[in-house]
Amino acid sequence: MHDEPREDHGLFGPGSVTWRVMGEPVLMVGGVRALLLQALHPRTMWGTAQNSELMDPAAAWARLARTVEFVRVRTYGTDAEVERAGRRIRKLHSKLTGLDLRTGEAFRVDDPENLLWVHLGEVDSYLDVARRAGVPLSGADADAFVDEQRRAAAVVGLDPADVPASVAEMRDYYARMRPRIWACSQAREGLRRMFSPAVPRHLLPLKLAAPGIGMLVVSTLPRWARRMYGLPGLPTSDLAATLALKGLYRTTHVVPERYRYTPDAQRARRLTREHEADLARWSIAS
Repeated sequence: MHDEPREDHGLFGPGSVTWRVMGEPVLMVGGVRALLLQALHPRTMWGTAQNSELMDPAAAWARLARTVEFVRVRTYGTDAEVERAGRRIRKLHSKLTGLDLRTGEAFRVDDPENLLWVHLGEVDSYLDVARRAGVPLSGADADAFVDEQRRAAAVVGLDPADVPASVAEMRDYYARMRPRIWACSQAREGLRRMFSPAVPRHLLPLKLAAPGIGMLVVSTLPRWARRMYGLPGLPTSDLAATLALKGLYRTTHVVPERYRYTPDAQRARRLTREHEADLARWSIAS
């Protein structure tokens, strides 16, 4: 009897915590939170601002759409799709340099320190928002999510062995990095623009909602990050953000699944249910 070929689910697949978490609409808050957290590393922010359309209001939305598409492929794409996307972004980053505005020194955008900072900004933000919103995750699940994301780190060129593999390791990483980071002028400008973004005409309602969304996103940042932006880092803000995230998560779950989730997330949920049913049948049979 020959083994059936494994279906290509890419980096994660059924049974992964990543597939269980990433499809939730509330994680859009985590995506924006990640941008604000990532901007607190000056070289990361300077390298981005000097080499991309991020600071150009007319082109920023197209760049954001490309980032969202990369995250989608990395999460749900096949091995071949992920490899193509990774190869493209590694090639792009390898050609870019930035200028350190403190020292005048040139640096590579794909410097491992920059790549790791960006990677963990995503991981910490998605996980923090998911847990505070009430997505069912145990401590072991949270560690598994961080560990799984080392596969995503490899896609952009990092050695997974150099990437934190648990919540505790990620916490230690941030403790080491905090003395070396701050909100440069470009980061502060990005924060200001988040509250009144230049948007295409068809997204005009988003501009009206931006102040409220911005307040929620900012309040989900760690207290030390808010203080770096010159904002209050009060425990009451943490509580308010957590309550708002829980309310948003519960509200989205009133919406039927076919409208709540993207097609990729719907497929992931269906495959996950089938995987869990197979495991249950195997457990009973054994």
